[in-house]
Amino acid sequence: MKPFDFLAHAVRGKEIFTILARYGFADLLDKTETPHGFWQRLLPHPDQHLTTPERVRMAAEELGPTFVKFGQLLSMRPDLVPHAFILELRKLQSAVTPLPFAAMQPVLESELRSPYAEVFADFDETAAACASLAQVYFAKLRGDGRSVAVKVQKPDIARTVEIDLDLAGWLAHQLHLHSEALQPYDLPAIVEEVRRGVMQELDFRNESRNQQYFNSINPHPEQVYAPAVMAELSTERVLVTERIHGTPVDKCELPAEQRAVLAGHGASSLVHQVLVAGFFHADPHAGNVFVGVDGRLVFIDWGLVGHLTRRLRYALADFWLAAIDQDAERTVRIAAELAPSEARPDLREMEKEVTLALREELNFTVGRQHLGRAMLKLLFIFGQHGIPLSRDYSLMAKAVLSIEEVGRMLDPEFDLRAHAKPVLEEVYGERTSPRTILKAAGDFLRSSLGAMQDLPSELRRLVRRLEHDNLTINFQHRGLDQLEQALKLAANRIALGVVVGSLLIGSSLIVTTGLGPRLFGYPALGFIGYLISGLFALYMMWDIVHQGRKGSKPRR
Repeated sequence: MKPFDFLAHAVRGKEIFTILARYGFADLLDKTETPHGFWQRLLPHPDQHLTTPERVRMAAEELGPTFVKFGQLLSMRPDLVPHAFILELRKLQSAVTPLPFAAMQPVLESELRSPYAEVFADFDETAAACASLAQVYFAKLRGDGRSVAVKVQKPDIARTVEIDLDLAGWLAHQLHLHSEALQPYDLPAIVEEVRRGVMQELDFRNESRNQQYFNSINPHPEQVYAPAVMAELSTERVLVTERIHGTPVDKCELPAEQRAVLAGHGASSLVHQVLVAGFFHADPHAGNVFVGVDGRLVFIDWGLVGHLTRRLRYALADFWLAAIDQDAERTVRIAAELAPSEARPDLREMEKEVTLALREELNFTVGRQHLGRAMLKLLFIFGQHGIPLSRDYSLMAKAVLSIEEVGRMLDPEFDLRAHAKPVLEEVYGERTSPRTILKAAGDFLRSSLGAMQDLPSELRRLVRRLEHDNLTINFQHRGLDQLEQALKLAANRIALGVVVGSLLIGSSLIVTTGLGPRLFGYPALGFIGYLISGLFALYMMWDIVHQGRKGSKPRR
């Protein structure tokens, strides 16, 4: 991580530290190596009625677009962030005043490589929507007159984001070094991951590809879809899609029966995206899901998506079933199978915590049916026990939580289990189908035959090396470094003991001779020998006691 330059960005740096101090995080700032007087004269007065997660959210909103996006992406890491922070960070909204079109026009025309009037027959210069990174305008194409939505990135936003992320990275590095309580969270790694996510969202070509791919694999376009993309007009900083005529789901006024059907379509689509396609919308909250005038659901804002391999999809299906059945033992076992080889979790303690989490969020006897909340809590428990599951699992949990909330907006009786069951059965059928089994058997045979074909040549090579006496076997001894150190220490003490004993014997012989010169009535040479041997003996006794105390301290 490159160092943050306070001199080059002193104004922005002091602004950020001022806001953090105002919301009561001065104790954390004390642990950083900021320039003297940089913020210490500030007088924070945090509202004592606010919880810590609330103060974090409010500080992020005041800090601006980068930190709002930072908090939004952090809310998708339930394996690292406690449940209370996840729920609060999900409320982050970019309360942004739109820039005048005159400021956005250079970006638009630079990306289009022509005046916008040559591309659009009609262009409404009043922003239809404004977010932290971009603004959306409505227009009509000059060629065929189609209504489109034009998403334009704000000017110089990439540079602003980069500066803020540099400071966030520096701050995370300082806290990781100087705050022992925060070290288990590995803040520098979190900031680096958020940096990658934000920079990816700044490239609208990713969003364009995601929308096109979803529409190509969507099995039910008559129920849900993503806006069509005008790829020939879309670039890194401009995205042109078809305009959606409809209303957000939270403002839908259709009859209750139709709303319930729409909730089912959205849930079935998301579960299919996650468990079957392995490609899913990572943030389907109410603002990103519309009800079109034709009665279909529309998923917008595909800047952030999740990807799951076949192995992860199968494990997730088992994971869901175990959670719904409130089988804590099976849930922990599945997580342990996905853990890295170096992880050594306490499975019994995990099972206790998982049991409590499932009882709190999936207690069907009392009507608690919050699979998304349960997934968030479980991922945090696993992360705290050294099992950091795939980042896409975190995105999945966030997506499930969002779609459950959308479903309950449309249908108060919404139950995700009813819509997940058919998809889970489809996944089970895929796993146990003869085609899948034959494919797995074929893959195994091909890999085994390849290894068997290589075996004779490997054996011949080994025999030749034995014949020519050039076979070398390397042994690596582990755990012997302490033994080696102990042997050296013992040898040194024995040598010192021999020296002390020789000095004593030699000095005694000199004293018995009575030879001069004399010191305090004794031969001087013998007296000096006694003194030196005494000093050596005292040093050896002190070293033995010191090493004994050092070795008796418990290891951390």
